[in-house]
Amino acid sequence: MLAAFCLNNTRSFAQSKDPVIENIIKEETDNSHLETLAHELFDGIGPRLVGTPQMEQAGKWALAKYKNWGIDARYEKWGEWRGWERGISHIDMVYPRVKSLEGTQLAWSPSMKKPVTAEVIVLPDLADSVAFQKWLPAVKGKFVMISMDQPTGRPDDNWKEYATTESFDKMKQARSAQTEAWRKRISNTGYTTRTLPVALENAGAAGILTNYWSAGFGVDKIFAAYTKKVPTVDIALEDYGMLFRLAESGDKPRITMQTESKELGVVPTFNIIGEIKGTEKPDEYVMLSAHFDSWDGGTGATDNGTGTLTMMEAMRILKKVYPNPKRTILVGHWGSEEEGLNGSRAFVEDHPEIVANLQALFNQDNGTGRVVNISGQGFLNAHDYLGRWLSQVPDNIREQIKTNFPGTPGGGGSDFASFVAAGAPGFSLSSTSWAYGNYTWHTNRDTYDKVVFDDVRNNAILTAILVYMACEDPAKASREKSVLPTDSRTGEPMKWPEQRKPNRHGGLD
Repeated sequence: MLAAFCLNNTRSFAQSKDPVIENIIKEETDNSHLETLAHELFDGIGPRLVGTPQMEQAGKWALAKYKNWGIDARYEKWGEWRGWERGISHIDMVYPRVKSLEGTQLAWSPSMKKPVTAEVIVLPDLADSVAFQKWLPAVKGKFVMISMDQPTGRPDDNWKEYATTESFDKMKQARSAQTEAWRKRISNTGYTTRTLPVALENAGAAGILTNYWSAGFGVDKIFAAYTKKVPTVDIALEDYGMLFRLAESGDKPRITMQTESKELGVVPTFNIIGEIKGTEKPDEYVMLSAHFDSWDGGTGATDNGTGTLTMMEAMRILKKVYPNPKRTILVGHWGSEEEGLNGSRAFVEDHPEIVANLQALFNQDNGTGRVVNISGQGFLNAHDYLGRWLSQVPDNIREQIKTNFPGTPGGGGSDFASFVAAGAPGFSLSSTSWAYGNYTWHTNRDTYDKVVFDDVRNNAILTAILVYMACEDPAKASREKSVLPTDSRTGEPMKWPEQRKPNRHGGLD
């Protein structure tokens, strides 16, 4: 529900004209650093896959920025990870005609010692695992396609706008049948999508070709490779479909591939923690939160570069216009969120004294859009203190935000959940979509040009005001938990999420 009391309180605030809030708005409106920060981080440093030199470089960059702004910041190592660095990739079809192909090697994919030219084949539709084992020697020296050929490269909203109802329904039915048939094709091998690539590489395949279409024009999701000896490469839908059709029609397409990467051994994993010390209650804390790492198909601009910049910009503004907060302000830039909230879980485990005295945490991590939803995360009295704080946010920002009190506690999804599981008031500043799920979330198109800076500016203002209000509030935020509703799947009352341990040794098995 949209909290009506917030609207009433805001009218009274409009007359009070708090100078700190006015200066927060003025600073971001007249002197925003967001475009410069985005260029330096996304274009200059690029993606921030855990265990890569780019993640380490980004950490040093953030420390330097905070130092320049007069903010104390530190590098907190919490574990170690498989070190890896992406290199160049060249993928070309050389028969039956010459064409350069769009493709991206998956994260932690092994390097090729030299270019390889080989035939492309499709995983066949076999009766069972016995038949698969008999076929398996046929992969030796070949690139094997293990993903379904999509029947359309047009997103559904494009079909909905232009197709006849009959044509759209026909396509969806055919796609559902094809998807189920391909799932069965994989299952009949006796392997899963995770173990099949390993079986193929052990049988001598030259490489594994996949396509994880994101249901948007020209967009694929890029995750991790499971192979250890030969490359796994996502081929863009348009080129993947062409190769698939050529192979299925008996044309025996051949490609030349060169993918380079480097194994870097064991490297540290870390969080960057910034701090503005409190003056009256230095042992109580208000936190800003965003994960620093990303997948590396694009440059991690909206997942979670924009969340990162929102928190950095809010810290910069607060240091300038509110340098002596009553409570200590912390910002957490978390490592390895993408592999299971590991950085924030490590912080919660390593800093119980901070978690126990946390007034509130504000986390942003679902794209470049302006914040439109805030849940009370199951804290019974969240409507009271969040309502007071939100009442001071300008109308044009606050009126777009729907609140849900008390809400239910988030068990995952982003780093606020690490704190909620420990019983601390952690809140997600959830943004409007901007087609995030299809076009930028974990994709090869998550780049600077997708950032909507007006929305990010609003988020920086919102965050800075919420932090200021939480610092100034004379009352300590209540942690009383609501009685959770019944789980519709089990018929049992929902349980508060359990605190989970981080993976402190990633990719090293």
